[in-house]
Amino acid sequence: MARDIILNLAISPDGFICDEDGGFAWIGGQGDSRADTAEQFDFDAFLASCDTIVMGRKAYEDCFTSLPEAAEKRFLVASRTPRAPEGNVVFLSADVVSEVLALKDRPGKHIWLFGGGELASDFIRTDAVDRYIVGILPVIRGRGRRLFQEGLPPVELHLDRCTVSDGIPILEYSRRGR
Repeated sequence: MARDIILNLAISPDGFICDEDGGFAWIGGQGDSRADTAEQFDFDAFLASCDTIVMGRKAYEDCFTSLPEAAEKRFLVASRTPRAPEGNVVFLSADVVSEVLALKDRPGKHIWLFGGGELASDFIRTDAVDRYIVGILPVIRGRGRRLFQEGLPPVELHLDRCTVSDGIPILEYSRRGR
């Protein structure tokens, strides 16, 4: 199995991944299943397909304890301040993208690029993301932390699958030409 780097997260239609303080309390569906598709995105299967989760320090501090199966995964956390490993969490302060790309060449399962926006942009700028799985939440935030930063290069995608659950479309893309 080819090992992919997969950016998977939820975003508001106006581009935000969390509120100004890093909170996720606003994340949820619309309470209505009328538009649900017969086929559904299986988050548990996605999670089982990954053995490594890459995230920025803010994302780690905001939501590490809420991630399911956290003890069974290897976490790579981008941090400008060097820190000693904490169990299955390794803090990377050098070139995170290069370190993850080197890991991609080793045997293992997929690598989940969890976020945040700065880290995701670093991976996009270096053409390192193989697949994108984006859930569009039914909330216009108006402010918060953005996923995609300005100045990113164009990335041509191919829509592989679209499912809807509770008013949340999950769009699964692969890179065109790969």
